[in-house]
Amino acid sequence: MNALWLDDLEALEAISQDDDTRRLFLRMSQLSQHGRLTPFLQELAADGELDQATKSNLSELAQDSAFLLAVEEYLLRTTEQH
Repeated sequence: MNALWLDDLEALEAISQDDDTRRLFLRMSQLSQHGRLTPFLQELAADGELDQATKSNLSELAQDSAFLLAVEEYLLRTTEQH
C-alpha cells in the first residue's frame, strides 16, 4: 500500500515540476469538470506530432476524473500562487 502511495506522490510531483505538463493537466481537469473533454480527446487523437503511446496514455488519464481532481488539488496546494 505504501509503495502505491509513494508512486502516486512521485507522479504528482513530476507533473508539478514541468510548466507545460502542469498546464496540460490543469486544463484537462477543468474540461473534465465541465463536461467538455470530448473536443480535447478528438484534438489529441488527430495530433500528428504525438506518438500513439503518448496519445493513449493522455487519453486514459484525461478520462480519469478522480485522478485529474487529485492532480488539480495537489497542484493548487503545492504551487506558489503569483
